[in-house]
Amino acid sequence: MKKIILSLALFALAFSGYSQGIAFGPKVGLSQTKLDLKSDAFKNGESKFGYHVGAFARIGLGGLYLQPELLFTQTQGQFSFDDGVGAIKEYEADFNRVDIPVMVGFKMFNLLRVQAGPIASINVKSEIKDAMDTVQDVDYNNATIGYQAGLGVDIGNLYIDAKYESSLDKISGNVGNFSTDQRTNQWILSLGFRLF
Repeated sequence: MKKIILSLALFALAFSGYSQGIAFGPKVGLSQTKLDLKSDAFKNGESKFGYHVGAFARIGLGGLYLQPELLFTQTQGQFSFDDGVGAIKEYEADFNRVDIPVMVGFKMFNLLRVQAGPIASINVKSEIKDAMDTVQDVDYNNATIGYQAGLGVDIGNLYIDAKYESSLDKISGNVGNFSTDQRTNQWILSLGFRLF
């Protein structure tokens, strides 16, 4: 993971010499997350809301731009387990992580932005609320890689982004004694404010 962060930093620095302006500022937003376990033992639940807060930079590269971000993200997911004797138990998982998306985009019609890129997620603390014997011992990965894609609009110093995110790596391969391919998918709405 350290290699990924270092590579992203070097990538940003390498292009900064070719940049046509650098913007920087805080960023906050909301997300709607759906947990996908891909397991016969568990049923995926409803979408849950989360939030993120951090900072972004935007580096102009001719007709393109590079936008790295550093965000603390809190998301949730819901799933249920049927024990086979009529008892269905619902669980909620909390995910606290540091996200490092790096968007590459371009402007259309001098207003709308189109962007996409990779995201590295570092697990800070993830857990299942009220875990019982069936769902205990979940081994969450320390880091995962995913992707984001979406649209954005700039209104003065206010940057608005709407993106979809999905994981390329599973965040966990098991829940209790059951094998899973656990991933998160989310819709994200963010507001950034350009300080300079």
